[in-house]
Amino acid sequence: MKIKQFFLGISILSGFAISSFAQNTQSSQAKSINLKQMKLIGQVDERYQSFNVEMCEVIGGDFWIPYNLIDSVRKTSKKTGFAALKWKIEPINLYEKKLRNLASALGPTYVRVSGTWANAIYFQDNDEAPLANPPAGFKNILTRSQWKGVVDFCKAIDGKLVSSFPISEGVRDKDGNWSPKYVKSIMDYTKSIGGEIVAAEMFNEPSHANHGDAPKGYNGETYAKDFSVFEEFSKKEFPNMKILGPGSTGEGGILPSGLDIPIDKILGASPKPTFEVFTYHYYGTVSQRCMGGQKPAMALTNEWLSKTEKGLEFYQNVRDKYMSNTPIWLTETAETACGGNPMAATYIDTFRYLEQLGRLAKKGVQVVMHNTLARSEYALLDHDTHTPRPNYWAALLWNKLMGTQVFEAGTSTDGVDIFVHNLKGKSNGRAVLVVNTNDKNASIEVPSGGKIYLLTAEELLTKKVKLNGKELLLTKDDTIPTIKGETVKKGNVQLPAHSIAFLAFSKI
Repeated sequence: MKIKQFFLGISILSGFAISSFAQNTQSSQAKSINLKQMKLIGQVDERYQSFNVEMCEVIGGDFWIPYNLIDSVRKTSKKTGFAALKWKIEPINLYEKKLRNLASALGPTYVRVSGTWANAIYFQDNDEAPLANPPAGFKNILTRSQWKGVVDFCKAIDGKLVSSFPISEGVRDKDGNWSPKYVKSIMDYTKSIGGEIVAAEMFNEPSHANHGDAPKGYNGETYAKDFSVFEEFSKKEFPNMKILGPGSTGEGGILPSGLDIPIDKILGASPKPTFEVFTYHYYGTVSQRCMGGQKPAMALTNEWLSKTEKGLEFYQNVRDKYMSNTPIWLTETAETACGGNPMAATYIDTFRYLEQLGRLAKKGVQVVMHNTLARSEYALLDHDTHTPRPNYWAALLWNKLMGTQVFEAGTSTDGVDIFVHNLKGKSNGRAVLVVNTNDKNASIEVPSGGKIYLLTAEELLTKKVKLNGKELLLTKDDTIPTIKGETVKKGNVQLPAHSIAFLAFSKI
């Protein structure tokens, strides 16, 4: 069965002119938006919407094979098992003008450069030719020029750099003790070229440490011992770097298996680890590559869209148990783990992307870092051409309109979810995000005149998305087109089936 057949018979209203918005006084069944009575319930970081560039992308290494190439690559590869799902990629060119233009449009942002490959990285702290092989105890090599590319990229796009460090055998002394000298070398070099690592997890995903190049037998006690050295060193040498952690993932019944160290074993160990920001990672399930998957027929259900709150609830409860009131960040997330499903690159995942941002802001999460900017199916940009995918356009509109103040918009019902922030840059203005997951129109009663930015598509599994009836495309010189809203009047507004609307009100 072809994937599109899941939606046989489901119609999408799109391709209409803005005059198609039906506004009338018959609004008895409309959802009313009363902006003046909404309670302020939270505040998010100005870089709330952020993204990852995997360390594997920076240095070039094994990453997820695109679905359309899996069969052909497997025929010529001698790899088996999990390794057969990945192939060698070239380092990303962070100086590419197009990539910088598109990333800049999402700024200000955090840029997290981490991932499993960072756990066993050797930083070659000289300007000589790259080593042919990493020293013993390491698996990967990061050169100065590659890291400078990261620093320069962050400067160019108004991005603040977030990272993690190696914990493999190579960074340990003869007694197995973790040494901070490798952290110091990369931190010193970063500073020498005018950069800064503003925040860092000690290493990536301790919950899966033994799958992520940690020494054999690594456990909660080892983590606590390592972290004590890391924390003391960091506070002394780099006091402005926020210490994040632990960055665990998949617990609370979210992912099916693979856990090495439960978070209680990490945070309950002695000396007790404490963080300036509590972090976790979230994927609702694993992708088809890893024998998982998420059927398109489930992608717009509340069960799927609300699962991000279930993931948060588990780690929020753990946070409250061990370090109450610590800010919480989601430092890695996407549609599914293992590179995402094919549908992650299509319009249907835009609903999950925006629902996650809206729901987590209401629940107190300060930062959400999407994985990735430009690699694999779950990326915001196509990994070969860097052409924007539907999630990129959604991210662009969020960045343009949604401010840092979060308001209570009421309980979502009937497949129409509403999220309200202040209008970006205007404390007295409001930005309203309305997500209609239904296969029929939704009726909204707006309190005053404003602007509407309506996202639609001709089918759910397309990579083409329209803004107010016109397909969103880059200009001929690969820059962002002018993004304009259309006037909407006070009263009843009919939103098409499977549409996403941003409403901007300059004042209330």
